[in-house]
Amino acid sequence: MGAQLRVYKRRIKSVTATKKITKAMEMIAASRIVKAQRQVAASTPYATELTRAVTAVATGSTTKHALTTEADSPVRAAILLVTSDRGLAGGYSSNAIKAAERLTERLRGEGKEVDAYIVGRKGVAYYGFRERKVTESWTGFTDNPTYADAKKVAAPLIAAVQQDTAEGGVDELHIVFTEFVSMLTQTPVANRLLPLSLDQAAEEAGTKGEILPLFDFEPSAEDVLDALLPRYVESRIYNALLQAAASKHAATRRAMKSATDNAGDLIKSLSRLANAARQAEITQEISEIVGGASALADATAGSDN
Repeated sequence: MGAQLRVYKRRIKSVTATKKITKAMEMIAASRIVKAQRQVAASTPYATELTRAVTAVATGSTTKHALTTEADSPVRAAILLVTSDRGLAGGYSSNAIKAAERLTERLRGEGKEVDAYIVGRKGVAYYGFRERKVTESWTGFTDNPTYADAKKVAAPLIAAVQQDTAEGGVDELHIVFTEFVSMLTQTPVANRLLPLSLDQAAEEAGTKGEILPLFDFEPSAEDVLDALLPRYVESRIYNALLQAAASKHAATRRAMKSATDNAGDLIKSLSRLANAARQAEITQEISEIVGGASALADATAGSDN
């Protein structure tokens, strides 16, 4: 019985140490969410105004451009999947990967080839384990992305969009990331960045239904769109990276809180078992003492006779 009590005590000590770790990780994730939310809020107005500018140029001109004009027969699409570098975030990365898989199946069903671009070690590991081709990948900054990281990710995607499909270019650019809705809700979304849907862009920019003024373009509308294309893609990717970072921290906080609560419940259960084992041990010792005393009394009475 004493050995069993020692086992319970060791398990309680181990679970208590784990609980301290998960509680600390929960608090760290909670503090990072606030910073990530501020960054998302700060980046959104820039992305919105840039979308307004693109919508104005595209509406005020008849120029065919990769930013706003769909290919007659699109044959290849690129998907940028944003996952996490680390785990301990519940189903955060797996949900984004599933959304990317659904999008890939749909595009292939439309007869398009799909090039995969991955952000985050979890996505890279998923594709690597299944021996799937990844055109390019980036890791190491998913918890705290910067605009420089977004530019680094956007550069090969912009080049692929501007390149002819016969030379390895793409007709469409999609991005899959986890949108931060609230502390309790984070939703994987799949958005098409290019070609830009003017109706969707107008709705995002808040100009749907508005009568836009006429513009004169210098040197030309095509040159203006060429200048706006990298800025638009970079701003959208940056906003998506920030949304994904906030979602990851929220998912980590929720997962660590659940782990902490479960550890507390397990400690209570083990404590009850330890108390029961201790009580049984004490009862057994008392029974042995009483039995020994009774035997000694019987032996003494026998010797007196």
